[in-house]
Order: sequence, then structure tokens, then C-alpha cells
Amino acid sequence: MSRIRTRVRPDVETPVASDCAAHRYENRLLLILFLAFGFVFFDRQALPFLAPYISKDFHLSNTELGTLSGVLALTWALSGLVAGRLSDKLGKRKPILIAAVVLFSCFSAAGGLMTGFLGLLVARALMGVAEGAVLPLAQSMMVEASRESRRGLNMGLLQGSSAGLMGGILAPLVVVWIAELHGWRTALLLTILPGLLIAAWIAKSVREAPPGGRVQVAAADALPETTAGPKPSVREVLGHRNIILCMAAACCYLTWFIVIVTFTPTYLLTVKGFSPSTMSAVMTCLGVGWVLWGFLTPAVSDRIGRKPTMIAFSATAALCPLAMVYVSDPVVLGLVVVLTYTGLGCFTLFMATIPAETVPHGALATALGLVMGIGELAGGFLAPVIAGRASDVWGLQTAMFISAGGAVAVVLLSFGLRETAPRVLRRRAERATAAVGSGMVAAGAAE
Repeated sequence: MSRIRTRVRPDVETPVASDCAAHRYENRLLLILFLAFGFVFFDRQALPFLAPYISKDFHLSNTELGTLSGVLALTWALSGLVAGRLSDKLGKRKPILIAAVVLFSCFSAAGGLMTGFLGLLVARALMGVAEGAVLPLAQSMMVEASRESRRGLNMGLLQGSSAGLMGGILAPLVVVWIAELHGWRTALLLTILPGLLIAAWIAKSVREAPPGGRVQVAAADALPETTAGPKPSVREVLGHRNIILCMAAACCYLTWFIVIVTFTPTYLLTVKGFSPSTMSAVMTCLGVGWVLWGFLTPAVSDRIGRKPTMIAFSATAALCPLAMVYVSDPVVLGLVVVLTYTGLGCFTLFMATIPAETVPHGALATALGLVMGIGELAGGFLAPVIAGRASDVWGLQTAMFISAGGAVAVVLLSFGLRETAPRVLRRRAERATAAVGSGMVAAGAAE
């Protein structure tokens, strides 16, 4: 009796092999985008840490310092709005992402060549144009490549922990150290190198679509997918309450964040009287908290839900800027900062995860660009300018109170969110089904 042999064609992937390839790509993409967005924030955060050194040359007021931060947020916002919509229309993200990474690195370095406030303002504005495209593109690519069980964690690592590690821990240590040894201009000029290397890695290793196709992540009540017809309009995207609330939360949370990172270095040096090294150490504690909560917060939200996580962690975040004012000992301040700098983990939720679980794939980058863009316009552009002006009139502690108010506003907004976490929604559905079944049994028994 002859044996029947079956052979697997080498050019056909088995389901197991396909899953392994998808998981490997998910991890590789996470690492690449982690570094890409991390260096975006390294470059963005370099200026606030170098502000005390630049001010000696350019004699910057608090209003001008806030304007430098605000103009980057303005162009970042406009760029994010355009890039997100453009990528959805073209169906292409990789080439736009590569161009954005190269350009923001070049414009960041150009700041080191400027000879006055106006030149630095132009360099920061152009840098924002390039950087604004990175986040919505990176988020949408990561969402599509992520397993449901890893979605919150992946987005937290990409947006929260990467920015915390590069912008919150490495930036104050590295740029202050270089500025002390070689001057602030050298510190800015050197920021071009990492971005160019990351851009080359993206060109070599990132795919337009992940192995096995894009993962559909929209929630059950999302807009209907239109694969053959036109993409969902901006108006349709704005028809979702979650998107409107996420946009409002972005305005308030970016006020909390941008005001802290813009004015805290100067506040600690001029008001608290800390030395540059002590200031750098406290700012590094902000980075530690950023990295820690950047992945813990969204991971917790995978289990207990996006809405309760936003409420609890935003309330804690409101304490961080208040600690800058009321805690005098730098060691105690550093510890309190690590424990209360929880807001950066929430950024992943309202800027990426909740919108991604609310709208369909065809509107994903558009939704992410809207949330980020509107948030940057109000919280990133207007807030530091207003806080800077208020600080010139009433003192730098005013900026810290404005920051705390932004986090409190997010707490109130979060009560209106509709839950989108898949695990939580499944638990609710199972409980509802069980309750209906129990009711039917009870009704049958009564008959």
C-alpha cells in the first residue's frame, strides 16, 4: 500500500508562519517607530532645556520663550492635520514619514546656526512642519500592525515611553552636558545625526502594510468602512462624540504638558534657585515618570477601560505642576514628580487608541491628525504664549497653576467618553447576555 505524501509549496506561507512573521514585524516596527518619535521629542525638548543658555545670548523674555514653543506647536498642528488627511487619500504613509524624519532633523540642527530670536523662530516653525506629520503616520501604522492584546501597550510605548526616554531623560542629560562643555549651538547641531539614521532604517525595514494585511481596529459603532467608495469625510469623523471629546482633551492636556516642559527649567533655576545640574536631575525625573507611566497607563486601560483610566490618571497628573511650586527639597520633588507625572500615558489614549477604536481604517490618520492638530493649536500654540505673558505679569508660578488647570479640565471631559476597550466591551456584552439568559429562565420558571 503506497503512502500518500503531501508537500507544502515553499512559496506559500502556512498560517503559523504568517502569524510568526506578523509578530516579528510588529516588534520590529515598534522599535523603529519608538526611536523615530523618541527623537522627535528629543529635538523638541532640546530648546526648553537650552533656554537658560540661549537667553544669555538672545536675552529672551518669558513671552518670547513661550512663543518659540508655541510656534512649533502651531506648525506641528497644521502639518498633522494635512499629513493625516493626505496619507488617507493617497493610501501611502512610508514615503511621507521618511521625508518628515529627515526634514525635522535638518531644521532642528539649523537652530544652532541662528543669530537671533527671529531666526530661531523660523527654524522652530519649519521643524514643527516636519515633526507634525510623524505622530499620526506612526500611530496609524502601529495600530494596523498590532494585535488586540498588545494595542494599548504598543501605542503607549510608541508615543509615551519613547518620548519620555528620549525627550524626558536623555534630552536634559545630553543637551545640558553638551551645552556646558561646548555651548548650546553645538548641542542643537548634533541633533541631526540620529534622525538621519532612523530615516534610513525606515526606508529599509518598514512596509506600507504589515504582513497578513492591516488589522481592523474600529469599534462596533464606528463609521461604516467604505473600501470601494470615497473615504469618510471629516464631517463624518467629527460626528463621533469620542472624537470631539478627545480633541477637547488634547487642548487641555497639551496645555498641562507644554507649559510644564517649557517653563519648569527656567522656574527651577530662577525661582527655586537650583543649580543647572540639580535642574537637569529634576527634569530627568520627569522623564522617568514619562517612561514609566507612558506604557503602564495604556496597559492598565486595556484591562479596566479607557474612560476610568483617563479620569484617575488625569486627576493625579494635576498634582505634578503644583509640586513644582510647593515642594522645596529637590530629592522629594523628584520623587513626587515620578509618581504624579501620569498624564503622558493618557496622551496615547486620547490621541491614538480611543480614536482608532472609534473610526474605521479609512479615516484613521484623519482622526489622529484632527485630535493632534486641534490640541496643538490650542494647548501647544496658544497656551505657552498665554502662560508666558501671565508669568511676565504675575510670576512664573502662574504657569504652573495654568498647567494644573489643564489636567483638571481633562478629568471633567473624560466623564463623557464612551468606552472603547475591546476587553471591557466583551465583558459587558457577556454580562448582558448572562443577565438576559437569567431573566428568561426566571420568566420560564414563573410560567
